[in-house]
Amino acid sequence: MVGESRTRIPFSDGESDDTVKKLALDATDIRILSAVQSHGQLSKSRLSEIVNISATPCWARLDRLKAAGYIRGYHADIVLERVCDFTQVMVTVSLTHHRKADFERFESWVCRNEEITDCVATGGGMDYVMKIVCQTLAAFQTLMQDMTDAELGVDRYMTYIATRVVKATRPNIAKLAGPVPRDRTV
Repeated sequence: MVGESRTRIPFSDGESDDTVKKLALDATDIRILSAVQSHGQLSKSRLSEIVNISATPCWARLDRLKAAGYIRGYHADIVLERVCDFTQVMVTVSLTHHRKADFERFESWVCRNEEITDCVATGGGMDYVMKIVCQTLAAFQTLMQDMTDAELGVDRYMTYIATRVVKATRPNIAKLAGPVPRDRTV
């Protein structure tokens, strides 16, 4: 692997900082990551077929990518609406103050609540956008009451009931990691 370096990468899930290898990714590494993203865990032979390299070096590269922290885990894409009824709500949150301690307190509360499936810190008018999935609207309202009772410094929040998912995909790794297109304006 060309271009290995050591770097400190902060972990957001409560782990301490650790020194891990940061790899310079090539086209084969990107194909491996794309295959794993699309198909999850694969056998050595199937992954090597998809990536188009022999099994042993393919598996060695996969092990290196795992060790370097490029793969968080493997997950199934469950069709939740076939399993149960649920309420999905998008919530934007703005905090009163914007100090590091305020962000940390709010983010810690978010991480403790499993109904909050996604939370993105944003710049601009709102500080966070969250996706919340609860059994019922009443359960969602209880979660929002818990948020306000926790005195997290929330200035305001807005809720948007999701009526249907139009698109939910993962980003195209190969396209994102590829060359940046030049501006074609004349």
